Amino acid sequence: MHAITIPEPGGPEALVWDEVPDPVPGEGEVLVEVAASAVNRADILQRQGFYNPPPGASPYPGLECSGRIAALGSGVSGWSVGDEVCALLAGGGYAGKVAVPAGQLLPVPDGVDLKQAAALPEVVCTVWSNVFMVAHLRPGETLLVHGGSSGIGTMAIQLAKAVGAKVAVTAGTKEKLEYCAELGADVLINYREQDFVAEIERATDGAGADVILDNMGAKYLDRNVRALAVNGRLAIIGMQGGVKGELNIATLLNKRAAVSATSLRARPLSEKAAIVAAVREHVWPLLAAGQVRPVVDRELPMPEAPEAHRVLEASDHIGKVLLVTP
Repeated sequence: MHAITIPEPGGPEALVWDEVPDPVPGEGEVLVEVAASAVNRADILQRQGFYNPPPGASPYPGLECSGRIAALGSGVSGWSVGDEVCALLAGGGYAGKVAVPAGQLLPVPDGVDLKQAAALPEVVCTVWSNVFMVAHLRPGETLLVHGGSSGIGTMAIQLAKAVGAKVAVTAGTKEKLEYCAELGADVLINYREQDFVAEIERATDGAGADVILDNMGAKYLDRNVRALAVNGRLAIIGMQGGVKGELNIATLLNKRAAVSATSLRARPLSEKAAIVAAVREHVWPLLAAGQVRPVVDRELPMPEAPEAHRVLEASDHIGKVLLVTP
């Protein structure tokens, strides 16, 4: 098969489409013939040499994919060769085939194109696990999503609205904010021109955001805590704004607030399987009913992975960028 390899860390040009051995599914795994994979910022970090796959995972980038089951490893039940699936991966999505633990498989939802289903696993599992399983967003509460037009952001808006929450978003252009509004966002904040703390205070009559989903990390830490409501919950899922920030414990105590930080890739298989099972139970019916949908900016042939990384790094996209196998 062919896969995107990284002979040496570097810029987008470090991604090389090359012939590699086919993976073999182990016990409890299935082999998926990949139709498409989606590009995530974690892939960029891996390309740069900063985010290696966990032990035993595929060395190729790609944290999610869609495709058809080509073979079953021993001990696998409930799936058949030929089933159309999408999958949460620890790596290996940028390839013709990938071996996946059966607990990280999901059927392609009714009404969703096979290729576009590649845009779902990582974002849905990230949003559901952080916003709902950890931060426990409830109907009537306010969610603030940083990067509202990203893959994570566009899914967070839709899921929060589906459960009856109010949604505020930050984004850097008028066009991106308008798209967020089309998805249901109630409060639109241009982070280049507006102070999101002040805008959240204004939009909530001084109460603050009950839950904040943050991809920036250190840069926004202090302001995020100030923007929280009493009993608010800050869920950090990224560090685009740095890794070391100052936290005002007094403000956190006064608000009786909580700060959590999670990632998916390095979690034990049992935890990933539990998240995937929750997503299948709670989110898949919303997708089948058309209440929630994947947002795909563009599809590129997988050998053009360097260009896909350039698009993501330029941040001029909305939703997900897909890589489609030749």
